[in-house]
Amino acid sequence: MSRAAERIERLINHLDRPPAAIGAAPTSAPGLASAPPQSLRYTLDTDLLTPEQRLSYEKNGFLLIKNLVSEEDIDGFRKEFEKLCRQEAKPLGLLLMRDVTIAKSEFVPDQKAVTKIQDFQGVPGLFRYCTLPQILKYVECFTGPDIMAMHTMLINKPPDTGKKTSRHPMHQDLHYFPFRPADRIVCAWTAMEKVNRQNGCLVVLPGTHTGSLQEHDYPEWEGGVNLMYHGVRNYDRQQAGLHLEMETGDTVLFHPLLIHGSGTNQTQGFRKAISCHYASADCFYISVKGTTQENIEKEVLEIAARKHNMKGEFDLKDSWAFRGQLVQGERISL
Repeated sequence: MSRAAERIERLINHLDRPPAAIGAAPTSAPGLASAPPQSLRYTLDTDLLTPEQRLSYEKNGFLLIKNLVSEEDIDGFRKEFEKLCRQEAKPLGLLLMRDVTIAKSEFVPDQKAVTKIQDFQGVPGLFRYCTLPQILKYVECFTGPDIMAMHTMLINKPPDTGKKTSRHPMHQDLHYFPFRPADRIVCAWTAMEKVNRQNGCLVVLPGTHTGSLQEHDYPEWEGGVNLMYHGVRNYDRQQAGLHLEMETGDTVLFHPLLIHGSGTNQTQGFRKAISCHYASADCFYISVKGTTQENIEKEVLEIAARKHNMKGEFDLKDSWAFRGQLVQGERISL
């Protein structure tokens, strides 16, 4: 048994305690040998994560890694983003999104008009983020060695106009994904600058990854809601979330069932972050017909029909099969 495995076995009996109480038990802890071992469901043993990190993810559903991406890389991603905003290139499949409060205003090709880009697989300077070795070695702890990059985003959260549309409703990312199992999917989300409560950092509900996928829909917000920003239906706003304040290059990895969102950007600057959802290459597609995900499938298909004239025998699975890119190992099912 490896030293890491021995430490896991000593620590595993502390899973049900609050995070602050988790600590290494003495080697001679009474009753340890007779206690049945508990398996770790959400993480894999790659000898990278410490026992404390594995237990933290098992309990909370997220893991923050400090200073994982260099400022040099982030500067490169920022420049690529600005080029796309100036429409110097129009890669196939790329989706540029604007805040609902400026969607009907005169379009100016500038980053101030773009709040998010999705599906940048066709932009080598941005897709490089998804292939960074220091990210993939952590991703492998959740997906295994064969890794697909499934969903890419660069978020450019704008200063709020007063309508509170810069916030993102509390949601679960699995709502958007027609592939399983959920436990072999993970998101890597990297701060491109300092993020805090003032400019709308991520807010998470620790432990919600152990629950089930909830119903989602557009929240009834007076100021309006941005396209595709679904939230947990009947979400209780009294639930206390944890604000993840991060420095440039810090990266949080989280489970697709973790309930999370972000608040308004109350500063005059734009809050940027880049992210990728990864899945094990041996995950498999499912049909969402008759499930709570039917509403997002309908919306995706309507957008595809309108923007790309894709009609007929086309479903949510097809849209994701088109996006997925192998970044490590062997492509198996996805």
